[in-house]
Amino acid sequence: MKILIDRHIPFIEGIIEPYAEVQYLEPEEFTPTKVRDATALIIRTRTRCDASLLEGSAVRFIATATIGHDHIDKAYCATRGISWINAPGCNAQGVCDYIEAAVDKIETTLPASATPPTIGVVGVGNVGSKVVEMAQRRGYRVVVSDPPKGMGISLELLARQADIITFHTPLTREGQFATYHLCDAHLLSLCKPQACIINAARGGVVDEKAALDNSNAGKTYVIDTWEGEPHINTDMLRRCLIGTYHIAGYTVQGKVNATNMCLAALSDFLGIKRLAIPQHDIPLPTKQPHDWLEHIDRQLRLSPADFEHLREKYQLR
Repeated sequence: MKILIDRHIPFIEGIIEPYAEVQYLEPEEFTPTKVRDATALIIRTRTRCDASLLEGSAVRFIATATIGHDHIDKAYCATRGISWINAPGCNAQGVCDYIEAAVDKIETTLPASATPPTIGVVGVGNVGSKVVEMAQRRGYRVVVSDPPKGMGISLELLARQADIITFHTPLTREGQFATYHLCDAHLLSLCKPQACIINAARGGVVDEKAALDNSNAGKTYVIDTWEGEPHINTDMLRRCLIGTYHIAGYTVQGKVNATNMCLAALSDFLGIKRLAIPQHDIPLPTKQPHDWLEHIDRQLRLSPADFEHLREKYQLR
């Protein structure tokens, strides 16, 4: 039995080897030829799993060490008997910490006011619910919108009320609650003139072309997840208050959670004892520099073409 693993998934090397043949690949090395005789794949968002990759292969199980799963063609997998899992909530606290650091920066740009800013949270799942708790703890007024869950107010009403809007949705393109370009020209037209939009969810939730329109000149943006990654729009980067290279959830704890979720699901698929990262292999927490977010922003502005390289070399906080 052969298992192919993205070599950038941390803490996993050596754990599965007693039970299967294991190969570690760069994302671009997941090709139809490579996966043809593999039984299982453990991947990240950079590997698109659809007919072009999987047709004619022996693959029957896919684990993605990420919250996002729009890179997996689920309908195709269902027709071919391929089971798949993602890692929901694995990095929720890390993303929440990123949002809190971004809000600290945003606060310095907002007009002086006797009342706290209003934060609008779109999507109140694993990440969004933590962001709500964080914002309430800090004394902000919080409004939420999550139509699929029947929670909160309409997105349009949230846009009119919020000083800061942060998105925490999956990326979906079909159905009643599709989120592709959820933040579009119409929604931006409803926002306050000086509103700040945060996208640390999925690239494509915010319509960057609409964001760059002159009618939205007063708005600011914090973008961690971009359309067209890793080839990002440098005009959008220049418009950002903060721009980072898709690392909001890149924490030691988040990566440990994601890898362990993949290992647990693979164990069940193989019918073996539950595999997990040995505790002694997990690094101890370290104190994060106060300017860590600004440091990442500077790196990206200096070399946006190195988006993927910066992301791969990022030291987990």
